[in-house]
Amino acid sequence: MDMLTMVLFVVGLGLLVVGAEALVRGASGLAAAAGISPLVIGLTVVAYGTSAPEMAVSVQSALSGQADIAVGNVIGSNIFNVLFILGVAALITPLIVSGQLIRRDVPLMIGISILLFWMSLDGQLGWWDGLILFLGIIAYTTGSIWQSRRETQQLKDEYAQEFGREQPPKGTRQMALQLLYILVGLGLLVLGSTWLVNGAVAIAKLLGVSQLVIGLTIVAAGTSLPEVATSIVASLRGERDIAVGNVVGSNIFNILSVLGLAALVSPQGIPVAPAALAFDLPVMIAVAVICLPIFFTGGVIARWEGLLFLGYYVAYTAYLVLSTTHPQLVPDFRLVMLLGVMPLTGLALLISLIQSIKAKQWVT
Repeated sequence: MDMLTMVLFVVGLGLLVVGAEALVRGASGLAAAAGISPLVIGLTVVAYGTSAPEMAVSVQSALSGQADIAVGNVIGSNIFNVLFILGVAALITPLIVSGQLIRRDVPLMIGISILLFWMSLDGQLGWWDGLILFLGIIAYTTGSIWQSRRETQQLKDEYAQEFGREQPPKGTRQMALQLLYILVGLGLLVLGSTWLVNGAVAIAKLLGVSQLVIGLTIVAAGTSLPEVATSIVASLRGERDIAVGNVVGSNIFNILSVLGLAALVSPQGIPVAPAALAFDLPVMIAVAVICLPIFFTGGVIARWEGLLFLGYYVAYTAYLVLSTTHPQLVPDFRLVMLLGVMPLTGLALLISLIQSIKAKQWVT
């Protein structure tokens, strides 16, 4: 791998971040003009905008025949979003979870994760699979906007409090500026994704690891940088609806839109590696499922739960590294996780749930 390829990889990653920032700024401006609530903005506009790098990379990978990067990018990003991003954000400040997330969006995230696994059982995501997934994101977005339009004055007041104004200006010049941000952001994303994919393939060959592992780690973490920045900044500013909604919305978007569109544009569909089907997809489902009891315990992601998320991400990354460098240690690692870490996690969540129920009974 020459120095130019490495430089283009780093520059491509930077272009993804800058492009996503421009896209989010423009899309948020347009959505704010429509009076959408902060939670819905986090679930849709911000989530979709920060997931634009995943979209650009996976579609570009599918078109160039790098299917493992396309699939690994989405699976790895979804795992990274929950375990790392929510973990860091919760360590900064405990995150309050909206009731809508617990009732609707997290169960939906779990459901479509299972749907993706079922679609992948034949080892490929075909054109019809992509169409079903992509229609799903259209239905989800339409439903979210329709629900937001029915919000009460209380949520409109919440919007004003979050953004410091009730409605932004809707002049022609302002709208044109937001559209310019969107167009510039999209252009940077396309260029950055091309360089990033080419560099990732070269790194995989140099290190002797599979493209799937590169997609699950380097590419997934790199394309999730906009989500990292958005959720951490939102957490620091106290905009917790956006911090949590951004992650959940991004995961939904990644499966339905990113993989859906990638499968639609890929000439021969997207092959799903047996390794991803046997391990990484089940991990993604487990990560989605574990959100429900954690979110349910008092409607708050506590700091210790954020630390738990981070610990699991370190363990997952360690497993990927061991499977490539020291495969003989993998069985022992699995045994420690299954017999030690996971039961302790279940016990801690059970205690937290009991305490939450008792607290609610004490209040009533």
